[in-house]
Amino acid sequence: MSPISDEVFQELIDQAYDRLPERHRQAIKNVAIVTADEPSPEQRTELQLHCNQTLLGLYQGVPLTQRQGKTNLYAPDIITLFKNPLLAHSHSEAELAEHIYHTLWHEVAHYFGLSHDDIHAREKA
Repeated sequence: MSPISDEVFQELIDQAYDRLPERHRQAIKNVAIVTADEPSPEQRTELQLHCNQTLLGLYQGVPLTQRQGKTNLYAPDIITLFKNPLLAHSHSEAELAEHIYHTLWHEVAHYFGLSHDDIHAREKA
């Protein structure tokens, strides 16, 4: 897909966020949703990504299930959506919008404490 402006990318993220179930949106607290063109070298190293692996999104923080009710003791969580990998996986703006939504949902699921296995099981259901 051809490049898009950061403003259009952010608008698609905002639309994806608005599509999340309202009960989940209301439960999301102290989470920054940010963008980056690509994962940083530090993120790639931390996640042990090989040169042929890509990353569409990343949740960094302490999942709610691990906080034991002490939500105010933690720094803000961060969800990063990576623009260039998402563009590379998309052939149209509509497809990009779906990839953004799916990636955002996936990272929000990590915030709520779901593992990759939990997420994949819910996607199949």
